[in-house]
Amino acid sequence: MAAALAPRAVPLPAIQPVILAGGSGTRLWPLSREQFPKQLINLVSDDTLLEATARRFDGLGLLAGRPAGMEAPQLVVCGEEHRFMIGDMMKRSGNNVRILAEPCGRNTAPALTVAALHAVANAGESGDALLVVTPADHSVADVPAFRLALATAVRHADRGAIVTLGVQPLAAETGYGYIRVSRDEDDGAFLLERFVEKPHLELAQHYVDSGEYWWNSGIFVVRAAVWLRAVSELQPDMYVQCRAAYEGSDTVGDTVRMHKESFSACQSDSIDYAVMERLETLPGIPGVVVPLDAGWSDVGSWAAIWDIASKDAMGNASRGRVVFDGANSCLAHSEGRLIACVGVRDVVVVETADAVLVVDKAHVQDVRNVVQRIRSEHGNEVINHRKVRRPWGCYDAIDHGDRFQVKRIVVDPGASLSLQMHYHRAEHWVVVRGTARVTCGDTVSILSENQSTYIPIGTPHRLENPGKTPLEIIEVQSGAYLGEDDIVRFEDNYGRK
Repeated sequence: MAAALAPRAVPLPAIQPVILAGGSGTRLWPLSREQFPKQLINLVSDDTLLEATARRFDGLGLLAGRPAGMEAPQLVVCGEEHRFMIGDMMKRSGNNVRILAEPCGRNTAPALTVAALHAVANAGESGDALLVVTPADHSVADVPAFRLALATAVRHADRGAIVTLGVQPLAAETGYGYIRVSRDEDDGAFLLERFVEKPHLELAQHYVDSGEYWWNSGIFVVRAAVWLRAVSELQPDMYVQCRAAYEGSDTVGDTVRMHKESFSACQSDSIDYAVMERLETLPGIPGVVVPLDAGWSDVGSWAAIWDIASKDAMGNASRGRVVFDGANSCLAHSEGRLIACVGVRDVVVVETADAVLVVDKAHVQDVRNVVQRIRSEHGNEVINHRKVRRPWGCYDAIDHGDRFQVKRIVVDPGASLSLQMHYHRAEHWVVVRGTARVTCGDTVSILSENQSTYIPIGTPHRLENPGKTPLEIIEVQSGAYLGEDDIVRFEDNYGRK
């Protein structure tokens, strides 16, 4: 009689890092803007918060018991408007990434759902993936301790749990959600009893005093199939729309762009509200909390930046060109101009090319009120910095008036702007560095340094850099309307047509 074949072992799913890089914070204005959110800024080190987040995954697969090579490319979920900046930033940092681009913001639950769908679709033999999910805009001081906590979380997620990392509170914070945990430990983790919303101060103090509530870090570890089951049962409409958005997506290079109509129809909900606060109604999927003691911060305000920054003997922290004289417990951040703080205490000063913030540290949460006021007055300072990144390079809006605007435009080697037209403005271009190929109507010409050209209103045109060094031009726009939305694209290399 032939020997029975041994059952085939099901391989462990690969580790799939998922970085949630959507959103546009207002509490770190004027450095953070809608089109340049805090995850793209080097607030606490030479790395941006996004780059530092990506580096924290290095070596996680081996630490979590996976063979070498079982870490999938990192998934970054972000808004359509940020995909070029994020793609360039991650490539320069040497990270292997795939970008899932959202046509509009729908909070973290839909973002994680499309990431899980993508992970399962690309899982290979195992048919599943182990998602390690983290926001892109947090700071962690002790990276080895962070990785050890994640390795513990992976063990529990491998068994089918949804795991979150909890931080034992240092103070009564009203800006964090909280998690109530059981007192019984099992393999380095605790059972999740319930998630609670951000509390008022008195309730937050009660949570801290009880010792039963931890801060919710927003970091989750879960099998993709487990998450998809939870969403499909607890939020069936969300699951249907996310699946339609992913199945209707199109891929451009390393970017998967969600189907706009389907994703826009999806309800906007957080991971906490959509699933975690309802998890007890779903049998067979336990909630588990792993303690995180690694100097974690959500970098949610200028006071939080001061907390984690290196300080001098008087408690002052600085970045850029800053001088302190008789100052105490201050934070000063300069993007260019010199900041001098003399005889002041507990003050935050932040300088950019187009805005300066001065705020008492006790009132940093009120910065959002100022941002809302500027937005109501249609101020561009909440949307973009003066210098704006584009997939082809960047521009700096160096001057403007009632019917004119002056920009310094830099085009990367080999890059080109779209073939486009404007209804309300004409443009004068002067080449100050490099070589430009200019299309104006039916004419194509080559311009070198100190040469110029004129683009009339309503004329299709294109600017290209055929050289191997950056092209720099000065552009003078003139006309009745100078907004960035006065543009008709006929051809575009970046899918923006």
